[in-house]
Amino acid sequence: MSNTIGNNLVHQRLLRPTVLERQSNLNSSGIAANSFCAASLNQSAAQIGRNSRLSTKFYGNGWNKKRSYSTVGTRRPAFVPLAVLATDPASEQLMEKFNIDGNIELKVDASTAPGSIVQVDIQITYSSDSLLLHWGGIRDRKEKWVLPSHQPDGTINYKNRALRTPFVKTGPSSYLKLEINDPAIKAIEFLIFDQAKNKWFKNNGQNFHVKLPARGQPISNISVPEDLVQIQAYLRWERKGKLMYTPEQEKEEYEAARTELLEEIARGASIEDLRVKLTKKTDRQEIKETSIYETKSKIPDDLVQIQAYIRWEKAGKPNFSPEEQLMEFEEARTELEAELQKGVSLDEIRKKITKGEIATKVSRQLKEKKYFRVERIQRKKRDLMQLLNKHAVKSTVEKISTEPHSLSVIELFAKAKEEEDLSLVLNKKLYKLVDKEVLVLVTKPAGKTKIHVATDFEEPVTLHWALSKKAGEWLAPPSGLLPPGSVLLHGAAETQFSISSSSSLPKQVQYFVLEVDGDSYAGMPFVLLSGGKWIKNNGSDFYVEFSPRSKPTKKDAGDGKGTAKALLDKIAQMESEAQKSFMHRFNIAADLIDQAKDAGELGFAGILVWMRFMATRQLIWNKNYNVKPREISKAQDRLTDLLQNTYKNHPEYRELVRMIMSTVGRGGEGDVGQRIRDEILVIQRNNDCKGGMMEEWHQKLHNNTSPDDVVICQALIDYVKSDFDINVYWKTLNESGITKERLLSYDRAIHSEPNFRRDQKDGLLRDLGHYMRTLKAVHSGADLESAVSNCMGYRAEGQGFMVGVQINPISGLPSEFPELLRFVLEHVEDRDIEALLEGLLEAREELRPMLMKSNDRLKDLLFLDIALDSTVRTAIERGYEQLNDSGPEKIMYFISLVLENLALSSDNNEDLVYCLKGWDNALTMCKNKNDQWALYAKSVLDRTRLVLTSKAESYQQILQLSAAYLGSRLGVDQWAIDIFTEEIIRAGSAAALSLLINRLDPVLRKTANLGSWQVISPVEVAGYVVVVNELLAVQNKSYDRPTILVAKSVKGEEEIPDGTVAVLTPDMPDVLSHVSVRARNSKVCFATCFDPNILGTLEANEGKLLRLKPTSADVIYGEVTEGELASSSPGDLKGDSLPSVTLVKKQFRGRYAISAEEFTSEMVGSKSRNISYLKGKVPSWIGIPTSVALPFGAFEKVLSDKLNKVVAEELQSLKKKLADGDFGVLAEIRQTVLRLAAPPQLVQEVKTKMQSSGMPWPGDEGEQRWEQAWTAIKKVWGSKWNERAYFSTRKVKLDHDYLCMAVLVQEIINADYAFVIHTTNPSSGDSSEIYAEVVKGLGETLVGAYPGRALSFVCKKSNLDSPQVLGYPSKPIGLFIRRSIIFRSDSNGEDLEGYAGAGLYDSVPMDEEEKVVIDYSSDPLIVDGNFRQSILSSIARAGHAIEELYGSPQDIEGVVRDGKVYVVQTRPQM
Repeated sequence: MSNTIGNNLVHQRLLRPTVLERQSNLNSSGIAANSFCAASLNQSAAQIGRNSRLSTKFYGNGWNKKRSYSTVGTRRPAFVPLAVLATDPASEQLMEKFNIDGNIELKVDASTAPGSIVQVDIQITYSSDSLLLHWGGIRDRKEKWVLPSHQPDGTINYKNRALRTPFVKTGPSSYLKLEINDPAIKAIEFLIFDQAKNKWFKNNGQNFHVKLPARGQPISNISVPEDLVQIQAYLRWERKGKLMYTPEQEKEEYEAARTELLEEIARGASIEDLRVKLTKKTDRQEIKETSIYETKSKIPDDLVQIQAYIRWEKAGKPNFSPEEQLMEFEEARTELEAELQKGVSLDEIRKKITKGEIATKVSRQLKEKKYFRVERIQRKKRDLMQLLNKHAVKSTVEKISTEPHSLSVIELFAKAKEEEDLSLVLNKKLYKLVDKEVLVLVTKPAGKTKIHVATDFEEPVTLHWALSKKAGEWLAPPSGLLPPGSVLLHGAAETQFSISSSSSLPKQVQYFVLEVDGDSYAGMPFVLLSGGKWIKNNGSDFYVEFSPRSKPTKKDAGDGKGTAKALLDKIAQMESEAQKSFMHRFNIAADLIDQAKDAGELGFAGILVWMRFMATRQLIWNKNYNVKPREISKAQDRLTDLLQNTYKNHPEYRELVRMIMSTVGRGGEGDVGQRIRDEILVIQRNNDCKGGMMEEWHQKLHNNTSPDDVVICQALIDYVKSDFDINVYWKTLNESGITKERLLSYDRAIHSEPNFRRDQKDGLLRDLGHYMRTLKAVHSGADLESAVSNCMGYRAEGQGFMVGVQINPISGLPSEFPELLRFVLEHVEDRDIEALLEGLLEAREELRPMLMKSNDRLKDLLFLDIALDSTVRTAIERGYEQLNDSGPEKIMYFISLVLENLALSSDNNEDLVYCLKGWDNALTMCKNKNDQWALYAKSVLDRTRLVLTSKAESYQQILQLSAAYLGSRLGVDQWAIDIFTEEIIRAGSAAALSLLINRLDPVLRKTANLGSWQVISPVEVAGYVVVVNELLAVQNKSYDRPTILVAKSVKGEEEIPDGTVAVLTPDMPDVLSHVSVRARNSKVCFATCFDPNILGTLEANEGKLLRLKPTSADVIYGEVTEGELASSSPGDLKGDSLPSVTLVKKQFRGRYAISAEEFTSEMVGSKSRNISYLKGKVPSWIGIPTSVALPFGAFEKVLSDKLNKVVAEELQSLKKKLADGDFGVLAEIRQTVLRLAAPPQLVQEVKTKMQSSGMPWPGDEGEQRWEQAWTAIKKVWGSKWNERAYFSTRKVKLDHDYLCMAVLVQEIINADYAFVIHTTNPSSGDSSEIYAEVVKGLGETLVGAYPGRALSFVCKKSNLDSPQVLGYPSKPIGLFIRRSIIFRSDSNGEDLEGYAGAGLYDSVPMDEEEKVVIDYSSDPLIVDGNFRQSILSSIARAGHAIEELYGSPQDIEGVVRDGKVYVVQTRPQM
């Protein structure tokens, strides 16, 4: 071989014998074997050798890419292609314009690009997220469309007739780019389709037809040397990103390369010119310019390839790097040259090769030897937004039938007996036996134990029974206890069942009754005999306990609300059939997929619950049914094919489908399933182990294979590897939940232990290892090695039946993917997991685009992705201790890796992706030593914790009700039902992520000097500790002694219960939230505790009397006695007397609407008056919105109008019920208020005032818009009767009837940010310091119960240019709205002396706000220090100016829009 390309292209496998079939050969890990695997495994060397004339062929799939991995600690020689393509001449360009529908312009530019590619740019002045190009290529105008192999990302094949490529939306236009590399395509034709609107854009009713520019005609009588075509083909492959091609695509690429070179010749280039261009010297290596056909020797390359393959095979088929491949190729050449030097002819060499007679020095040691080892991959830089999944889930509310569940005849019998005995039921159990039932009912009438056994068998049944004093014991019953007709046997008795004569039963019931005096016996074992067959309980004896069951009584699963009840009922109905075998269960599940789709998300939740109950062995796997493994495999195939299609066509259910697939084995083609049966025979025969445990296992496999067989096979392998230590065998079994009892419970029980000879060791390890692959192919789709093999392809090795099981590799995988998977498998057991995690995540990222496309092997790709996901979780659990001595930077990096893994597995992952971007920013800030990094990272951590909580709550909501209902119907153990959702969460990345953030939290708090507490209301108190889950649950409670509430959940809108002196919580309500303000106003100590250990200590003090002494950043506490407390401060144990508050009832003053100039205390509340007062008095740079109001008395006037007579009467009746203590009518009152009709005079007055004040009148946009405004006004009036406000007024004995509600009307400023200012720091009481909180969007997320924290800052009044950030935002949601009107509550009960009524009543926008998940990583307020300083300083200045205007501390609300500050309301700070 010449130096020209021998050192560069041979190991890229460009040379392939044309006559050889392409074959992907893989090692035991399923990774493609290397360069000299060119010879087909389906052809013998003899067949190869008989081909004396071999041409060469280009194979894209055969190329091994240059690795993108960085080798740590090893300097690798550089091997790079040294050929480059010459620069193309000036390109030709064509442009066409089309006018569509009169106002839409379509422009198409087509130009030639380097390499004879035609680039087509298409732009249309039409913007849509669902715009598609429906297109194809034209070779001959009369031909059908051809589908080019080179397609833009996102392109799908439409029925093999066209391609559909999505446009990219850019402002008011949409754009896409095509690259056509097939010289035979002369034009493209297309239509444009808006999928969302089902609208087609055509060219006057025809296809758009665009000719492509000419690309030089090749000269037909000139040929190009094949070696140059090969080099050009390689360069094209490299230029396109080293894609994996199908054989057809390889041929097309090879011919396209030839055409390109012919075009060069047509433009005047000579063959020598091309050779110089393609093989020119580089700076890195001197290359002699010689032809590929000039060889070092006379040995043909095809013989060298065959000899290299033989060497590789003898070495044990190791995974060679490209460098090793090249070495091996040259070694093979040297061996053949040695034969040639002996005088052996080429023909004789060819014959000797076929007989394996060429001497070779290769040995098995090469299998273990690695010249180079990649220690770490180089991860690609990706836009994290590409991870985003946003799919709307179909919400299906199933109507629950109120008809009672129809009872079976046995359940009717049991009910009758319970009513007849009227005594305590000690035990009740219903056994399902295929289509029959057996009831056991134990009652306790008058000091006796009464046992009923009943069945709906039609054939006569005999009970073979005994008594026992402990479980497992058979004692013959005393003759005096025997029912009539019984026969006493040795250690047992037999009694014929009686026939029930009850006319109330729809069919015959056979029953047995026994009464036992006292408590001398513990239970009754029994079996049934019918038709000459023994009937057992899943292979074991039935056993009746006489004492109450130790297992907790099953909870009532309710009526199936919140579930796909009809589907779950169908599953329960089919369970007796499903438990026959896996084949039955999987086929039934497949039959139910359509019903699950109809039920939506809850339908797939039901399937998941059922499959997981199966996978965790809560359901019977096999019941006396002999089924062939190929039948199980076929049923699995059917089910997983349907799940694959659901995943492809219903992206909103992908997360649930992944979880279902993880509980179901992969299945396999029929031959793979059948080999479970066949290969065990080969193992027995090859290794002379036909008896004992192996024969029992064979019989079990023959009858019904299950996932247990994977564990049994692994246990046998571990046993043999351990030098036949039987304890190792049992350890492997027990760790996977397989006990001796379980082995005995199989229909074909395994009684014996394995017992092999030492001389069997090598053969058993070899054959059991191959057998494990077959078992995993069927049962363990998510197993990593099995999943890799199924995607990359493998061929089973061995003898006899084991030859020929073949899985083909999936085409179209990224070119670097095989080596990436090899890296993962090489490092999967590494103790240092960082490199492994990077490899796993890189593999998942590379795989992700494939999961979004249509692929007939999609399920194999899914199982691989599930396996990679699972391996991340197990790796992070294994490496958790590795972080013990790590700094925060490494912990943050691990968090980002695990969070990325969770985002890759989650639907609707927007919040997860933004958290991931936040961690990236935090890592960058940490590396750059930004002094704010820990404070910023703490906000990202808090948000991540909120996301995990939200994800857990959504799982609980979707899955737990289904688990409870279906589990109850199927008789699943209650403990398995109770922990169902918890175990689902623990099985994913979320649990590992939670551990990591809990580890990082105290580190960040310490670094950012945050301490363990945030004190919101610093009041020294003493009280008795009471622990509650939610403050909301006790907000209306009254404690009769001073109480310190430790509440696990505080959202922000709750009231503080009477008698409470302190609220301590791990939750993080905003400092300016309603509950925070209420705590400060009521002189209640309120603080957030970040340290779970401190919180745990406080909870452990429940019932004890503690004194709390808060500072601005800490809470000191200690136990005191009542005597000590009373002597030091007698008032501490007495609650402060509630303030006496009186209201003056306001009267209607004759006008329904007034302008800001008319705002007086008789007409409106302080909210309206304050905003009117600010107008014209604050600096001009502070904006004040225009306002009008519906004054006091307007509601009462509308209610008294004759239009609303019926509503008034209903309201009066409801208020009477409320006065009598029926608080349940509050919601009904609010609904009744919404039925009020607007008097015409009110409509006209409101319209006139709004228009004269310069505000938009909603009615100008149509009657429906006014109705929206009117509804909002009524909601404000109705909020007088919301629960929080009503109970608050009751506490201070305020006359609720005297409460009047004005409505302040303002135009909404579509805010970038909203803020609340307290001009005296509420936490410290420092009047020299302003405290403020800022959120993205509207202020409702700040004052309402929205999770997360706002950005908080303080600013000294003496230095308003230097705000100090106390905390960055963690609120995941922002509220945004179109241009609209807001109607604000403004009651006469707000801001009264001694009573804080502000915030109790509702403000309602006319339009619904849009909830947007916030990306803080691109928000200038977070990432731009100068912008942040400017905005926060402006907010502080506005607060200071308003405080100076009023001369007292103020509580101010406002917004920022385009950098301008607007104030929407102010009130005295309390």
